[in-house]
Amino acid sequence: MSSLDQDQRLHPSCCNKTTVSSDSSDTHELAKLPLQGLKLASHAVLEKAQERGRLKCSKCGGSRMFFCYTCCSLLGVHLQEIPVIKLPVKIDIIKHPNETDGKSTAVHAKILAPSDVTIYTYPCIPDYKKDKVVLVFPGPGSVSVQDMMQCLHDMTDRRSHRSSDEPRVKRLKREEDQGAIHTSDNPKSGVPEEAKGSESGVYPLQRVVFIDSTWNQTNKISTDERLQDLLRVELKTRKTCFWRSQKGKPDTYLATIEAIYYFLKDFREHCLGQEYNGEYDNLLFFYSFLHTVVNKSKNSAKKC
Repeated sequence: MSSLDQDQRLHPSCCNKTTVSSDSSDTHELAKLPLQGLKLASHAVLEKAQERGRLKCSKCGGSRMFFCYTCCSLLGVHLQEIPVIKLPVKIDIIKHPNETDGKSTAVHAKILAPSDVTIYTYPCIPDYKKDKVVLVFPGPGSVSVQDMMQCLHDMTDRRSHRSSDEPRVKRLKREEDQGAIHTSDNPKSGVPEEAKGSESGVYPLQRVVFIDSTWNQTNKISTDERLQDLLRVELKTRKTCFWRSQKGKPDTYLATIEAIYYFLKDFREHCLGQEYNGEYDNLLFFYSFLHTVVNKSKNSAKKC
């Protein structure tokens, strides 16, 4: 068993979305210092769990390390011992049914940001409001995070214009029949009080969708008609440091947890206008630890 195979057996990880072979110079360069400078919680708890070895999941019976990637539950690690992150926007992950759970980093996001991340298994896809949701996926027509908010506002404006073209007489008559005269709760304001809290710095974005599968399997999900009208966002300047290699794809094709992390980092800086100070670094809590373990294993194998 090779050192990489041994690591894959011992540790849960993420789906295969890197682009070059594991023995290429490009991968070697990416693996040198790709995750340095992150503000992470201590990995001591994971080191201790690694020493104890694999445990049996009480829910599914699977033998796991750190967490059960099938049940999205921790094993040998308590919730109080890991970072829990609050995200500025809800995250949906659409997982390919044939994607191996143990190779997916989607579970990292669910465990570390449980209140803001939901995982669906395709063909289950929610009914999205087209002008309030974006799909992070590369390809023709995709826009950058910097341009995303303006595109969403334009979509909202077009929808508003279409609505304003509808006859207003019937709506007014219906309101009069019901005795519904809408006035501001605050006489000095032209906006009802309940509406004031509905807009924020992230409006109109409500949710961000990611596809979790190998790149060779993404076509089935990305071409689903329920996702066709969503604005597509591409992280064009980021490079993967994922250790599971896949030939023939550019190194800007990221593992799921990498894509979520880089999107939120860019979102904070370019859309919220706030300086990034490591607020979402702990999304890479498991990923960075596993990255270190894999590379140590590879280096040990080379010395033998």
